[in-house]
Amino acid sequence: MQKYETRQRKAILKFLCDNVHKPLTVSEMASALKAEGVSVSAIYRNLSDLQDEGKVQRITQSGSKKVYYRYTCAKNCEKHLHMSCSKCGKTFHLDVPDTDSVIRAVLNDSDFKIDSANTVLYGTCAKCRK
Repeated sequence: MQKYETRQRKAILKFLCDNVHKPLTVSEMASALKAEGVSVSAIYRNLSDLQDEGKVQRITQSGSKKVYYRYTCAKNCEKHLHMSCSKCGKTFHLDVPDTDSVIRAVLNDSDFKIDSANTVLYGTCAKCRK
């Protein structure tokens, strides 16, 4: 079913797209969007719809009860695997030339097609390792 492009939905989508490299909590979104008149209930409702549409990924970090959301429909995310730091939560594109060959090898070896926009490898970024 087609969703209406309400003012609140547009503001949420813009915020998610502007923050594509950072998983976000609902409280972070609510704080940032409060001035635009976006309610917490509108954020929850839209995140649920966006998850159903495959545009947002719900993430829980190991050892934490916090729930984060990551926008997966940004144009620069469509053909990339992602790496996410387990400590700071920052998400990076995996821009390694061999990524395509790994995806093809998995398909050839196991007949399993990887959804690169929704695939996240977890580890620790260079900044957090210091």
